[in-house]
Amino acid sequence: MDRPARVLVVDDEPNIRALLSQTLRLVSFEVRTAESGAEAITAAREFGPDLVVLDVMLGDLDGFEVARRLDDSVPVLFLTARDTVEDRVQGLTLGADDYVAKPFSLEEVVLRIRAILRRSRTREEPADRLSYADLELDGAAHEVRRAGVPIDLSPTEFNLLEYLMLNAGRVVSKAQILDNVWRYDFDGDSSIVESYVYYLRKKIPGLIQTVRGVGYTLRAPR
Repeated sequence: MDRPARVLVVDDEPNIRALLSQTLRLVSFEVRTAESGAEAITAAREFGPDLVVLDVMLGDLDGFEVARRLDDSVPVLFLTARDTVEDRVQGLTLGADDYVAKPFSLEEVVLRIRAILRRSRTREEPADRLSYADLELDGAAHEVRRAGVPIDLSPTEFNLLEYLMLNAGRVVSKAQILDNVWRYDFDGDSSIVESYVYYLRKKIPGLIQTVRGVGYTLRAPR
């Protein structure tokens, strides 16, 4: 991409909007802002952002509803004051690529934006077909089935499951998952891994095992 990356910042707090937009422009992003959900949807259509920084708590539509209405190909970084696994899951399952809990550091937001954009530009070729137990993943068709029944996964859930299936039977740490699925080149918050594993287990029960103090593994129950 020759032009600067375009970032749409959506927040109904003027101070946060101004702080984020000024910071992102200083590090060479092209920025547009929106203060409401309705304005964000219009701005996304007109501006064509490469990424949306989206506050969950907006005055009209909440951030989750805005995310539902955005183009699926546009990465989303949620800003949220909610910091429990259950509260984060709703946004993550809409396909959000990452989240930052308020209050946040500007450096962390910039690092996460760069990591998301790096992932979106350097997607590896997906695995053709993977299978484990009664689970099948078709990388080319971006489909997952269990015992022949389709399972609907967000893009990041799909990437996480693909990584676990590629390493089936081996234990992978949260750091390895962050490196290979989120592609952080900084010390990222491993709680995002916990959030995605939490929800992926609901969709694919019984196969993702926790090895306490080490990480996760895809392993059929005995």
